[in-house]
Amino acid sequence: MDTSAIRIDREAKPRRCRSAVTNGSRLFVERPGDTRWSRRFADVLTEIVSDLGGADQLSEGQRQLARRCATIAIECEKLEGAAAAGSAIDLETYGQLTDRLGRAFHRLGLERRSRDVTPNIHNYLQQIAEEEAAANEEAQ
Repeated sequence: MDTSAIRIDREAKPRRCRSAVTNGSRLFVERPGDTRWSRRFADVLTEIVSDLGGADQLSEGQRQLARRCATIAIECEKLEGAAAAGSAIDLETYGQLTDRLGRAFHRLGLERRSRDVTPNIHNYLQQIAEEEAAANEEAQ
């Protein structure tokens, strides 16, 4: 099998010969229209890419996974909206989507990071002093 067509250097092709999606000027080959959900998709995708360090830091595979994550995320949001409105939703489907989203995020390298909850003694003492000063002002 001749794989030379697959190994074409992206920079070797002139910009006008590449897809608008490849160039980054559009999100889809065919425009989906200016809908609330297409805007939400773009917002979610932008945030995921930002969390990964920006578009210039991602491989094509990571960009593809980020798009899949955004797609699954907005489907979950649609189901959540229906549930919040009081409609019955398919919890099995919702659970599967949520699980797949978590696995896709894990593959992308997004993972839960623990936060340092150790109190800073300086900030703690300053907060106590401010509270005491406020209490003294109220007492006067």
